Amino acid sequence: MITPNIAQTSAAVALHYDELDEFYRDIWGGHVHHGYWATGRERPAEAVEALSLLVAARLGLQAGQQVADIGCGYGASARLLAARERVNVTGFTISAAQALAAASMADGSNARILVRDWLENGLAAASFDAAYAIESSEHMPDKQLFFDEAFRVLRPGGRLAVCAWLAADRPKPWEVKHLLEPICREGRLPGMGTEGDYRDFATRAGFAVTQVEDISAQVSRTWWICAWRFLGRLVTRPHYVKFLFNRGATNRIFALTLFRLLLAYRTKAMRYCVFTLQKPESSRLS
Repeated sequence: MITPNIAQTSAAVALHYDELDEFYRDIWGGHVHHGYWATGRERPAEAVEALSLLVAARLGLQAGQQVADIGCGYGASARLLAARERVNVTGFTISAAQALAAASMADGSNARILVRDWLENGLAAASFDAAYAIESSEHMPDKQLFFDEAFRVLRPGGRLAVCAWLAADRPKPWEVKHLLEPICREGRLPGMGTEGDYRDFATRAGFAVTQVEDISAQVSRTWWICAWRFLGRLVTRPHYVKFLFNRGATNRIFALTLFRLLLAYRTKAMRYCVFTLQKPESSRLS
């Protein structure tokens, strides 16, 4: 597990997304996650939806099911799956800015967004048929509790899909020092696990690990697109430059993190995997 030199709290994560709200929506869009280029010919907007639909396929969603979106951002994936799969999606975010923006984007689908910390969700046991977390487990200070809570709220037989930024099994010391640790610190990640860490967390929670897919090569293009968009905005939008030089802007350093991420994927210090997990049918744990 890669941990930052400065501990990151849930409050710091919320501030990160609140402060960078405009930039995330402008640079990354409503989904706030990687794109998935299955063929390499997808447009960026198609690629981000493709990742959400890959998650839906791994969950095997059926119409009418209750689904939890853990760390839903602006709710774009929740709305997409609610409409396409005819399921009821409840999204959870700790960012008030994201929830406010999500409310303005409501499209009448069976998707609702709550401002609530997943680690203190207060949900009834066995209340969801499926759950997914697209690039949100990284922000959880207690990753074991993240998996434990997902297991608790799923009905027996329910599936959990987790898309996660991961550290390589044996990164070089310079990669840890100059890439992985700063990415955690600047991106407000309390820790970045390895594939083995996630497998251990999941099995300790009670899940069966049914599939792990490394799709690093299919998603890494995301950061080239984000970097070029960001550089373009610096030319056309003066307030971007003003933000970067504002010493009171706690999270302005994330602009540098964009380029660390590019290099981390290039050197393979970072990986991106999709985990498909299942709660046993016979489970009586709650």
